[in-house]
Amino acid sequence: MQNRSDVSQIPEDRRVRYVVQKQTEIFDGKRLRRAMVRKTVDLQAPAARWLLDRTWQQDSRQGPPLEPSAEYIYRLQPPCAAAFRERPITNACTHFVQHAQNKQKCGINACCWTPEGRRLITGATSGEFTLWNGWTFNFETILLAHNLAVRNITWSHDGKFMVSTDQSGIVKYWQSNLNHLKVFRAHQETIRDLAIAPTDQKLATCSDDQTIRVFDFESPARAGEIQGSPERILRGHGWDVRSVDWHPTRGLLASGSKDSLIKLWDPKSGKCLTTIHAHKNAVVKVRWNPSNANYLLSGSRDQTVKLIDIRMMRSVQSFHGHRREVTTLAWHPIQEDTFVSAGYDGSLFFWVLGDPEPAAVIPNAHATQVWDLSWHPLGHVLVSSGNDTYTRFWTRSRPGDGMRDRYQRSSCRWEHVKLYATEDDPLVREVEELEALQGNGGVDGFGESLLDRHVMMVKRQRTTAAQRPPPGLEYVQNDVQMTKS
Repeated sequence: MQNRSDVSQIPEDRRVRYVVQKQTEIFDGKRLRRAMVRKTVDLQAPAARWLLDRTWQQDSRQGPPLEPSAEYIYRLQPPCAAAFRERPITNACTHFVQHAQNKQKCGINACCWTPEGRRLITGATSGEFTLWNGWTFNFETILLAHNLAVRNITWSHDGKFMVSTDQSGIVKYWQSNLNHLKVFRAHQETIRDLAIAPTDQKLATCSDDQTIRVFDFESPARAGEIQGSPERILRGHGWDVRSVDWHPTRGLLASGSKDSLIKLWDPKSGKCLTTIHAHKNAVVKVRWNPSNANYLLSGSRDQTVKLIDIRMMRSVQSFHGHRREVTTLAWHPIQEDTFVSAGYDGSLFFWVLGDPEPAAVIPNAHATQVWDLSWHPLGHVLVSSGNDTYTRFWTRSRPGDGMRDRYQRSSCRWEHVKLYATEDDPLVREVEELEALQGNGGVDGFGESLLDRHVMMVKRQRTTAAQRPPPGLEYVQNDVQMTKS
């Protein structure tokens, strides 16, 4: 038998190809596999540049300029830099990087970054935890955590414990190395949301049984019993409670229900402090602003997102743009006036407070519903998980990006295209034509994407082309008009 390791025995015309193939294959103990280059999002270089520059920077005006060219990539800094705090749109993660999918295809209900940001944990409808690498986004390990679908995954504020809930009303505690600690039953129905107090001493859950229950984090169940003993049971909603969130600094709970009401609770006394009528349909998500605790964000099935100021106890801004009901939303961890919302149609909307229009839109981020969103602790990567069995990773656009992928080209507004596109980019000319068409009253409606405007412009061009005179006759008509004048 011919020895394949002996290169001299291989014919001359095949020898070079054989050597190159052997160099691109690796051995993992089972079989030879071809080496695969993975996309990586590394923030070490921008963070190092920020550490060097912040010693002499006092505000964003003293920072180095960031031009829309690939030569300025080395000047890119993390979202916590002063230059990026002044431009919230630069933190919109609209650039698609990678998607992840389990071998057993099932919907992903929850996703959460580890406190240090090195790994991502997803919870599937099969009851499994899946760990993904936070840099190369490849699969690391899988763990059978619950017997039924996982509903929520939340880390404590000190990062020592992780809490998860499932469809049967079970709550489980996990250490940082995913060792199982405790288990107890909090509700008899499905747990929809979970919140941990800022002191990490209390735990609040909401369920389809129309109640919100507050547990002590240390001893949620008696010895030898799986049934949890709540300290308080908050009753007042007339339908399923879909979301609950704990105030970042105070003993205050906010809840949203299918009865279209938002309620604020005192977890010590169990009394309802106030009721806010802001939506016309079920409230599916409520979230406090982690930086400015006076703001409460709520998403509803009426296709709107409301910003509520608890100092006035009313809605101060409404965000319209979703064409289907809102399913989830998440504040940016660094930029206090930026958040992202997801819809039932799989779209992602990036918003900035004070701007009625979305800063950026990804209309087809997922094929079906988006169930959860999670920002990286540094704010440069966004993760979305949905019912289409995919977990997708999104990052910021770098200077000089052509914005040519199918997610960005048809979604960003003109002022955001100018931030990243070069002057000789043909997309600039195309957007100018679209904006001119819009200024002439050619496009009606709110929140139209560039793709919709492009389709509208093509339809108009076809209509005008059908009414245009044959080639050669238009010059005759022009000469006749000039003669008459």
